[in-house]
Amino acid sequence: MPRAGLDAAAVVAAGADLADEVGPARLTMGLLAERLGVRAPSLYKHVGGQEDLLRGIAALALGQAADAVGTAVQGLAGRDALAAALRAFRAFVVAHPGRYATTTGREPTGPEDPMALAGRRLLDVFRAVLRGYDVEEPQVDHALRALRSLCHGFAVLEAAGGFRWSTDIDESFEWLLAFADRGLRAV
Repeated sequence: MPRAGLDAAAVVAAGADLADEVGPARLTMGLLAERLGVRAPSLYKHVGGQEDLLRGIAALALGQAADAVGTAVQGLAGRDALAAALRAFRAFVVAHPGRYATTTGREPTGPEDPMALAGRRLLDVFRAVLRGYDVEEPQVDHALRALRSLCHGFAVLEAAGGFRWSTDIDESFEWLLAFADRGLRAV
């Protein structure tokens, strides 16, 4: 019988928190069970195993990122929307590096996979941001990939402590934002 108060969502949420603390590579079912105060076999009543747990964390992270970015851009357009989206995405990744790391290297199993659904929600927010620019439809996928590369690269490097020289990180991020805005206006 599953432990009272423990369900798949609670296991995934606890796994996401633990991934933020120790990183997804060090997250194990045993460590998670210890955190939850249960034995490891008990977790298999709620998740199918390590990969199922990581896929659940990835879906959760993508959904949370979509919510954060979507909320940030509400009512904004153009550069203001771009700035809000990039800042919100950066803040999410820096605050949740472990859960975010689970979103790369995993492919959805199909269009209704929770990862796919949450990923589409996040992309839809960035598509809405692009509507504030004159990016023609054939170029939208390229623009989305460019924005993701800029956001992902900067935020992951920052979360890992990869910017150790003296220039202010926020100043560099604002430079990146201006660079993206100029690039999108030039497309």
